[in-house]
Amino acid sequence: MSKLDTWVDNRFVQNIVVWLFLMLIFMMVIQAENRFITTLGFIAFIIPPIYISNLKILPFFFKNKGVLGVVLFLLNILFFTFLGVLLLSNVFDNFQWKMLLNVFGAVLLVILFGTALKLARDSFFRRQEEKEAALKLLKAQLNPHFLFNTLNNLYGLSVVKSEKLPDLMLKLSDLLRYSLYETKDTFVPLEKEIEYLQNYISLEKIRLEDKADIQFNILGSLLDKTIAPMLLIVFVENAFKHLGVLQNVKSNVSVNIEVGEGSLVFKCKNTIDTLAVSEENLEKGKSGIGLQNAKKRLDLMYPEKHQLKIEKEEDSYLVQLTLNF
Repeated sequence: MSKLDTWVDNRFVQNIVVWLFLMLIFMMVIQAENRFITTLGFIAFIIPPIYISNLKILPFFFKNKGVLGVVLFLLNILFFTFLGVLLLSNVFDNFQWKMLLNVFGAVLLVILFGTALKLARDSFFRRQEEKEAALKLLKAQLNPHFLFNTLNNLYGLSVVKSEKLPDLMLKLSDLLRYSLYETKDTFVPLEKEIEYLQNYISLEKIRLEDKADIQFNILGSLLDKTIAPMLLIVFVENAFKHLGVLQNVKSNVSVNIEVGEGSLVFKCKNTIDTLAVSEENLEKGKSGIGLQNAKKRLDLMYPEKHQLKIEKEEDSYLVQLTLNF
């Protein structure tokens, strides 16, 4: 990213440029003896209601608190209308009803203009983030390292003519088909996502054989539920990547999914090698998508509808994710 792109993406710089642009417009429109001072005063007056509306009031409309948002929006307009009339009428010495209507209309107009700019800007950057997250998802759909190890293990089973081979090859085929062709939609059936996890874990069991105790439990109905594709696999991949061998204790990976009517609770826990795992490594997923991108996708796909807890204990690593449908 160039320095120009960095400046363009900087929110503080964006706000300064907008206000300078508006200041030039007002200086050409306002008729007064000292246009510069008058324009500065007008800008100083309209900045607070706009930022109060955009930063404090507007979020209520995205949290299913529309009634409270409307009340606060009106109070914001009325307060600054009263303040504007107070200043223009010299503390009501020269008050006129026409003045009240003019100030009310001006305050309403500038707040709506500021809100429209913020919504347009947020929409643009949200689409950019969604494209970036989608690109990273595509990169995560096929992990060459995982595929290479799996094929080696399958080859070993073919040499000894294991009866497990046909079923495991079918699981690998289903896994690849899902990751390549069935994850293009914004949301996918929860059944498909769980099946993908089951196939992935089955193939990991081949690699680990008797070196680890692997548990995968599902509670609740998966019917008529949807989820963002390839969302849970990031945490499962991390569990196997950072699976450590403990002295006199068998390594453990446990994945538990509890599905209710309106929510899903996902828990993934694995033992770790405390000497080999650092906090920085825990932020990097085996597929390359990593925990950071998973968090970004959660913010985009489930705003205000998820809770993610990541805890590193003495000899284990625990992820708990709650999604509200």
